Amino acid sequence: MKRFTYLLLALPVLFCLAALTFIFHAPQDNMARHVKITYLTIGNPPANNATREVLDELNKVLREKANAELELIYVPWKDYMLNYNRMLSNKGTILDLVGTASDWLEAWPNVQRGAFMPLSVPMLRKNCPYTFSSVSDEHWDACSFNGRIYLIPEDNYSQWINHGFMYRGDWAKKAGLENGIQCWEDVLPYCRYVRENEGIEYPFKCQATRSIAITLSNGYIFSKSRFIPLDGVLANLMFGFSSDDAERIYSPYYEGDELLAFAKLMKEWSKAKVWPSDVVSGYDWNNREEFINGRTALECHHTDTFYSIVGPKLMANFPDADCSFFWFGKESGNLVRTSVTHGAMAIYSKSKHPERALKVYDLLRNDPECYYLMNYGIRGKQYVIRDDGFRSYPESYKPERDSFATNFWWGRNDMLEVRTSENLWDKYDELVAEYNQVALEYPYPAIIWNFSDVSSKLEQIDAVWNKFMIPLCFGCIGDEEAFVDEFRRELKAAGVEDVILSLQSQLDRYRRQQSKLRGKSRP
Repeated sequence: MKRFTYLLLALPVLFCLAALTFIFHAPQDNMARHVKITYLTIGNPPANNATREVLDELNKVLREKANAELELIYVPWKDYMLNYNRMLSNKGTILDLVGTASDWLEAWPNVQRGAFMPLSVPMLRKNCPYTFSSVSDEHWDACSFNGRIYLIPEDNYSQWINHGFMYRGDWAKKAGLENGIQCWEDVLPYCRYVRENEGIEYPFKCQATRSIAITLSNGYIFSKSRFIPLDGVLANLMFGFSSDDAERIYSPYYEGDELLAFAKLMKEWSKAKVWPSDVVSGYDWNNREEFINGRTALECHHTDTFYSIVGPKLMANFPDADCSFFWFGKESGNLVRTSVTHGAMAIYSKSKHPERALKVYDLLRNDPECYYLMNYGIRGKQYVIRDDGFRSYPESYKPERDSFATNFWWGRNDMLEVRTSENLWDKYDELVAEYNQVALEYPYPAIIWNFSDVSSKLEQIDAVWNKFMIPLCFGCIGDEEAFVDEFRRELKAAGVEDVILSLQSQLDRYRRQQSKLRGKSRP
């Protein structure tokens, strides 16, 4: 039985608890008082004045509809996780709306650390009525911890954030890959061709960062196995289960054959000069810009980036190019649908205006006027709607002057989305049709993991991962078997088996609880 169902069964008690929660956590909202609502998001602050101009227009509407105005606070991408958590834990921080996520922004650890305010059903129903009515019981359940709702899910927006390689389909055909890149083993022949025939010195000028190392190593493992990482256990996505055996938690970094095979393949890539030889020494290239401008042959990111950013820009520069996408997991049909808490909104635990913040969020998510301003900007300046219904840029649009960034990744709404004419919709729709044939629902969305007994070991494991995986991912190692063996010995010494045991016991306990609930008849 779902935890959200328990909320409904225990309404008399919960209404009392909600009242107490409201007294101690949610100050009474005087709608006659104009307030400023601060919104924390991830991303680099805009360099121009366009975002300020967009907010000025948005705030005119918010003053009228909620007697409020919105202020944006950015956490830059560099060291974003560290700085985001630091800001949430700082006693002097003043915030209201906080963008968060269970799979990349430590939503549940921050809930457990007391960073977010519990949201009662009456509070949500009163102040966030449109959103509350659109979110299903199951999704509210996935946003709850210990029977209390802490997150509002971005669950009415279709997105695919699975990673893969973007590449030139026209060059792949010239390389003899008539159907494009279909497996990891196709990448090297493609790279060798572009080096020898298209004047590309280095096909993939990626930076040897932790982020790209996580993406590449897991991308290979997803492709060569049925491994699914645990949602909410960031830890470089190294703990999970197989979709063929969802009851056993393991780490393919600690056991199995995939890691060694990946190490050997990356060694080959390094020898073939897929990237510069000094890739791990801190050189600074912007591979995405290099790819868009035809100077590299691979870019690595997720589906949304492919069809909405990189592909359109490449093909605008090279109309005869064919930007294509090889998604990780394609070989094994291994793909999990995006979690409803991949993007979510929370209310900061020390918010002085939680009810008004919910009202503002409800408008940003559901009111067309607010939604268009928040996501598309000012009509006539940042966008126009064409006669065919597509959204496009005005003729006067200049990116350096007119681009803006609210980074509202926590409440987008398919009911209000307008497709932009620049995106590669044909390729996107083909990919989605392919994804829908194999994509699985994540089987344990209601588990919130407890790391209290293994937190220090996770830190040690993280240090070991950083020490070994970055050089491994870029082929900067000696004997591959010896290197992987040493990596696994150090993982064991750091406590990887204890972490697996802790996670396994939590999964077993959850499964027993679910089994008991299924055995009870519903009222």
